[in-house]
Amino acid sequence: MSAGGTARPPAGLRPVAVNLLGVVEQPELGGTPYRVDCDGRPYVPAGDGGIVLGLRLGESVFARDADHAAPGACLVHPDQAARHALAAYSCIGNLAVVRTGRAAGARGAVLGKRGEEGRVIAAFAQEDLARLRPADQVAVRACGQGWRPPGFPPDVAVLNLDPAVLTALPVAPRGGGTVRAGVRMIVPSKLSGNGVGRPSASWDLDLQIRAGLGAPDLLLGDLVAVSGLDARYNMGYRNGWLTVGLVMHGASPLPGHGPGITPILTGPANALLAEPDEAGHTGLTEAALQRLSAAEVEVQ
Repeated sequence: MSAGGTARPPAGLRPVAVNLLGVVEQPELGGTPYRVDCDGRPYVPAGDGGIVLGLRLGESVFARDADHAAPGACLVHPDQAARHALAAYSCIGNLAVVRTGRAAGARGAVLGKRGEEGRVIAAFAQEDLARLRPADQVAVRACGQGWRPPGFPPDVAVLNLDPAVLTALPVAPRGGGTVRAGVRMIVPSKLSGNGVGRPSASWDLDLQIRAGLGAPDLLLGDLVAVSGLDARYNMGYRNGWLTVGLVMHGASPLPGHGPGITPILTGPANALLAEPDEAGHTGLTEAALQRLSAAEVEVQ
């Protein structure tokens, strides 16, 4: 049982993998093309959904004149229940293979997920993204939800993470029943924006941070820790808690929004320890994702 009285699955159980269907999203707008930024100015939300070209892991989240732009293609499903399942089951690092269209056969990997009605972000090589079109079908080999790595303390939950990607991240169990995660920065939960109160298995969390306000630059693929945030189920404030997430989309001018993280670790702050390194941190890289997408999937 955890500190909150919740039973945890034993570490070392093998996860199950399932094949899912995603459809490449066409961005959608309402009757007006405008949103309103923090200063009351209207803007057109370019880059929010669909296929985003040229944006890559390792770029600053503030480098583009865009709204929630993610480096890859957003996947959805025409059936809403299936769309929710796609978002909940898909994990960072899962294999994604294009099945239809001019990019058929291209291999990529899940980078994260978005909220709203459910979106999965899949990263592909730039030449493959250029060949993708909305409505192309993509198969996702979903694996990882519910998995517990050996050696992790029972109170630290792992979520939204393919077992194979853990070794590509600066995360490891240490002595004394702790897990240490290297991060770019630690931010307080009062900066949590869109995503608070939403289920962590299928939503991201926007951080209300802006460029040029004294904080270090934040890159796509970085890990970030949020103090005072419990993301085991629906994300919300909890004193003495810590959540670590992976940055998977860029900034937004929209009030209450900003760079987005997909939660991957959450637990008491005395069991989940964040080590910030503003200058030398390396999170998830394109090279690591390419290795994951190139690997043959083993079903055990």
